[in-house]
Amino acid sequence: MRFMLLMIPKGYESAAPGTMPETDAVDAMMDYNRKLQDAGILLGCEGLHPPSMGARVSFNSGKALVTDGPFTETKEVLGGFWMIQVPSKAEAIRWASLCPASDNEVIEVRQVQEMEDFSEDIQQIAADFVTMQSS
Repeated sequence: MRFMLLMIPKGYESAAPGTMPETDAVDAMMDYNRKLQDAGILLGCEGLHPPSMGARVSFNSGKALVTDGPFTETKEVLGGFWMIQVPSKAEAIRWASLCPASDNEVIEVRQVQEMEDFSEDIQQIAADFVTMQSS
């Protein structure tokens, strides 16, 4: 099973453009990333720039509306993620619990939907999706 570990750092929603983590925090996180890699479960990981550097595209009556960050109404935002492959949710939670996160950070653990999770009719509709992913 694949799981995303979503890092939600409190306060990041109002971080200024170009805000970067402290060196010691990056060092600890890289050590954690190496442990995931050495365990053979890390599929990918990335950090995200603050929302003040991003944009949101919302939809109303089929029309796209672009809003540049920061997003004042937002209480929580993603700071980064890991994609891991482990046999169970319990194992994903165990790995998330080993992260050297600070007191202001939360990790949300979410299972990725696999094609076999869907009904047969949806699998038929999305049959060429695997091809699209590798393009």
